[in-house]
Amino acid sequence: MEPKLRKQREEGMTMLLDNIRQVNDIKNVREEDLAALAEEIRQFLIEKISITGGHLGSNLGAVELTMALHLALNLPEDKIIWDVGHQSYTHKLLTGRRSGFENLRKYGGMSGFPKRKESDCDAFDTGHSSTSISAGLGLVKARDLRGEKHSVVAVIGDGSLTGGMAYEALNNAARLDTNYIIVLNDNNMSISENVGGVSKYLNNVRTADGYLDLRDGVYNTLKDMPKYGNQMVKFIRRAKNSFKQLVIPGMFFEDMGITYLGPVDGHNIGQMVRVFHEAKRVKKAVLIHVQTQKGKGYLPAERHPARFHGAEPFVVETGLPVHPRTKANYTDIFSTVMTKLGQRDEKVVAITAAMPDGTGLKRFRNMYPDRFFDVGIAEEHAVTFAAGLAAGGLKPIVAVYSSFLQRAYDQILHDVCIQNLPVVFAIDRAGLVGSDGETHQGIFDLSYLSSIPNMHIMAPKNKWELSDMLKFAVDFGAPIAIRYPRGEAYDGLKEYREPVVYGKSELIYKEKDICLLAVGSMVKTACQVRELLKEEGYSCSLVNARFVKPMDEELIEAATEDHKLFVTMEENVASGGYGERVRGFLENRGKALLSITIPDEYVEHGNVDILRQELGIDADSIKKKILAAAAAWRLG
Repeated sequence: MEPKLRKQREEGMTMLLDNIRQVNDIKNVREEDLAALAEEIRQFLIEKISITGGHLGSNLGAVELTMALHLALNLPEDKIIWDVGHQSYTHKLLTGRRSGFENLRKYGGMSGFPKRKESDCDAFDTGHSSTSISAGLGLVKARDLRGEKHSVVAVIGDGSLTGGMAYEALNNAARLDTNYIIVLNDNNMSISENVGGVSKYLNNVRTADGYLDLRDGVYNTLKDMPKYGNQMVKFIRRAKNSFKQLVIPGMFFEDMGITYLGPVDGHNIGQMVRVFHEAKRVKKAVLIHVQTQKGKGYLPAERHPARFHGAEPFVVETGLPVHPRTKANYTDIFSTVMTKLGQRDEKVVAITAAMPDGTGLKRFRNMYPDRFFDVGIAEEHAVTFAAGLAAGGLKPIVAVYSSFLQRAYDQILHDVCIQNLPVVFAIDRAGLVGSDGETHQGIFDLSYLSSIPNMHIMAPKNKWELSDMLKFAVDFGAPIAIRYPRGEAYDGLKEYREPVVYGKSELIYKEKDICLLAVGSMVKTACQVRELLKEEGYSCSLVNARFVKPMDEELIEAATEDHKLFVTMEENVASGGYGERVRGFLENRGKALLSITIPDEYVEHGNVDILRQELGIDADSIKKKILAAAAAWRLG
C-alpha cells in the first residue's frame, strides 16, 4: 500500500499541511479538521524518517500533544522546552520548518533536536534527559524579574522523570507563587520499557479512572437521596483531596506542592487545549499528566517502540531496515562476551541506565535476571550503585554511552576512584556518533576520565580485542574503562592478537622514521594512512596504543631511537587526550609530534564519514598533515 500523503498528492488533493507555513498557522485550521491534520503529520513523519532515519516512535506519540500546545499558546512569545527533544519534530513542522526535513540530521541540515540558532520558537537546546524542568524554571524566573507575562511550558517524558535532576527541579518549582506549566508526557516508555518506583506510581495513576467512576457514581446516588443528599455531596467535595488520596496512592505531585491535573488523553486535542488554558490560570507550578501511545498511527512502531526510538532508514510498508546489518557491531560483540562472562563468573553483574537494548545487555538480562540492574535514566545513581556492588564483593560492569557517562563524573571520581573499587565501565558510542549531533558525540571521555586518579582506560582496535579487554577488565581489581565506537566492528588485523598486558601497547608494524600511535577506532584509519605513506616512499611503524592510561612509556622511549616523527591518532578532543600525554612525555627529547585529534569544539550532526573529512581525521587528510610535518623535519 502506498503512503497516504504520496497518494493524495498524486490525486491532486489539497493537504491541510500545505497551509502550515509558519508558526501559529495551525490556529487557522478548523476544529473539525484537526484530526485530519494530525493524520497528515503522522504520514509526513513516517515518509520522511523512513528516508533520513530519526526518532520516529516518540514523535508519532506526541503529535496531538504538540498541536494542542501550539493551539493553546502563542509562540514564540510563549516558551516550550522539550526534554531530550526526541519528540520535537511536529513542533518543527508547525513552526515553518517543513522543508528542513529533506536534510534532517544530515551535515549542514536541520537538527533532530531543538536548537535556538535554528528558530526563535526553540526556547532551549536539549539532547540529554531530565533537564527541561530546571531550564523552564530559569525561564520562569527570568520572565518574572523582567516583568513579562508569557507562559513557560516544560514537556518531560515519564522516562526522563526517573532522572534525579528532574526531582531537584520539581522540589525547587514547588515553592513558586507564579505560573509554570509542566507537561508529563506519559507513554510508559523511555527508550526501553520503564522501570522503578516512578513507573509503578504512574501505573497507579493510570488506573485511577476507577476513582472518577466511583466519584461520579457516589455523587449521583447521594443527589437522589431526599433531604440530606445534597449536603453530603457538598461535604465530600470539600474533602475530595482526602478522598483522592485514598484512591490514587501518594498523589506525589500534590504532596510536593505542585498542582496536579490529569490524567488527560494525550490524543484528544480539544480536551488538552481546555486543560492547558486552565493550567495557565494557576498561580503556581502545575503538572499536567498526559497519556500518549509511543509509535501511534504506525503499526510497526506501535509493536516495536524500542526499535523505532532511533530508527535507521526503513521500508514504510514493512518497517524493516533499508540496509539491514550483515556484520556484527561493537555492541553485538559486547553482548556476546557479557553472556559468556556471566556464565563463567557468578560475581559478574551488569548495570544500565534505561538502555538494555542500546548497550547490548538484553541477552544478559534474559539469562541472568537476578544479576542485571536497570536503574532508569539515572547515570549518577548507576555509578554509585555499581560502587556499592563492588564494595560488596561483586564485579559490576556499567554499560553506558560515552556522552551519558559524563553526567556521572563526580560519582566516578568520588565514589569509585577514591576507594579504588573494581568497577568496569563499558563505554559504547565513544568517538563520533553522527546524526544526533553535539549532545551525543562521545568525544570527551578520554579527557575527563584521564583526569581522575586510579582510573585506567583501554580502547580496542577490533572486535577480538574488545572481547579480550573485557575479560581482562573483569579480573583487573580496580576502576577501568573500555571505550569503543558505534557501528560495525572492525574485523581487520585478526592475526595480531597479543595477550592484553597491563599498561602495554601492541607493536603491529615495526619500521623507522615515522611512528603512528593509534587509539582504538583510529587503528583502522592508521592502517590506511600507513599504506598511503608507503606509496609516498616513507617508512612507517604502527602501534596499537591499547592503554590510554597508563601510557606505554617504555615502548615510546624505545621508539625514539629510530623514529623522528611521532603521530598520535584518537577520536577525542585535543585537550586532555592521549596526544597531550604523549607530547608531555616526548618533551625535551628532540622528536616531532603531530597530534591527530578532534578540535576542541562541539561537533554538529551529520554522516560520520563526512564529519571525519570536515574535521581532518580521515586517512587522506591525515596523510597530507603527516607529509607536511615530514617535509618540515626533512624526513623524506
